Amino acid sequence: MSITKATEYNLVIIGAGAAGFTAAYEAANQGLTKILLVEKGRHTGGSGDYIEGAFAVNSKLQQEKNVDIKPEEVVSEELDYSHYEADVKTWQQYVAASGEMIDWLGDLGAEYIDVKPLGSGKRTWHLFKGLGKEVLHGVFEPKVQELGVEIITSVSAQSLKKDDNGRITGVVLESESDHSTTEIATKAVIIATGGYLNNKELIDKETGYDSERLIPVNSGKNTGDGLKLAWEAGARKYRMGMAMLFGGYLKDPLTPSFVYRYSQLNGTAAEQSLLWVNESGQRFVNEEVVDNFAYAGNALFTQGRTFSIIDQNAIDHLMNDGLQRPMSTWHTDLTKLTDLQQNLDEALEKGLPYIHKADTLEELAEMIETPDLVNTVRKYNTFADQGVDQDFGKQDKYLLKVDKAPYYALELGVGAFCTMGGLKVNLKNEVIDTKGQAIPGLYAAGNDAAGNLIGDTYGPNMPGTEAGYSFYSGKHSADCALEYLKKV
Repeated sequence: MSITKATEYNLVIIGAGAAGFTAAYEAANQGLTKILLVEKGRHTGGSGDYIEGAFAVNSKLQQEKNVDIKPEEVVSEELDYSHYEADVKTWQQYVAASGEMIDWLGDLGAEYIDVKPLGSGKRTWHLFKGLGKEVLHGVFEPKVQELGVEIITSVSAQSLKKDDNGRITGVVLESESDHSTTEIATKAVIIATGGYLNNKELIDKETGYDSERLIPVNSGKNTGDGLKLAWEAGARKYRMGMAMLFGGYLKDPLTPSFVYRYSQLNGTAAEQSLLWVNESGQRFVNEEVVDNFAYAGNALFTQGRTFSIIDQNAIDHLMNDGLQRPMSTWHTDLTKLTDLQQNLDEALEKGLPYIHKADTLEELAEMIETPDLVNTVRKYNTFADQGVDQDFGKQDKYLLKVDKAPYYALELGVGAFCTMGGLKVNLKNEVIDTKGQAIPGLYAAGNDAAGNLIGDTYGPNMPGTEAGYSFYSGKHSADCALEYLKKV
């Protein structure tokens, strides 16, 4: 059986996630025919299904809610945040188009719950009803199918073909089921494969993260396929080394990571500014760092092992009195963690590896091999009595005493949504080669191309920027590919 319906296409898009679907729709809606959308997984959507919201400035929704954010302020703040490693022109172009992009998605059928900040960040996060899953499968997929785009799943792209002038001429595809291959002709390719978060080898080689502590919370399919395709075709390897960290995450290799995404137990350990200690049982940061989830991830990675220490006092407080702070990565009206004790008991009953319980701090310290834990807690409790954190300056309202048995230690890994970067692109989202020139006919969008936006740390100060860029760059790369195809 043939992998594709035809042997020649005008445009091939590799990756059927947010960027890929947006590119496919834009190209088809502008009148291009013979478009092929290739997805290596059995299902389309990828990590785009889990997008909560997207960035924009000057959207209609922001205007309705009197949210006034100046584009030039966004660009300036992002350049500062990245220590000027981000590309100023890319940011200017993206920000200028972002409001119209969000409005365009809304006109197509995407529904928004609200526009919100993350922690103390700007109010730029346009939250989707039904997450990205509804946008991709409820809006884009049916429209793309109606427009005649051919969508194939369980098929991977193995290599790109070029002519003697370096122009893209084709793609070699392989069936994931029987490993049969076929070469199809095309003049343009858009790579939108979502980065390399699920490739441990690349994480260990190209980043400073410990892949054993990094916990991907995504589709599981982002293994750098598109990056390797482009590199083999002569693309420049660019801005590797940054994952979108979002702070602590329960370290449980026995359970799929998505299970804890909205777990009250995970939220308690990772987002309530409770006591964090390292492998020695010492504090290492002001736990208010969770206000910026990327900074929290960075702080956790400075230690060998990390634990959130919880006692019955904290449990009672969160269940009965309410949250210490809003869940920064949840868009929810939840005010009390009423299931917390049940979550703890169930985890213990299952014998899950991240949870430890003891009747005394001494016993807990021995259990998790943290020799300084008892002294750390005594000192911390003194700070709580005095209302002053003399070590890290945590606000009094977050200084809950740890003095009521039983005591729990929850081991934390570091959660991550995606990587950003790998390919250098220009303002047309054309992929740049090792000599600094565009590879004719090759484009990249979404995570694969987002290295232009960042330094070494993602900026949740402007929440939704990577998701917004996936939609924006998908549309923009399609428009630029259409212009290219008119000339060749």
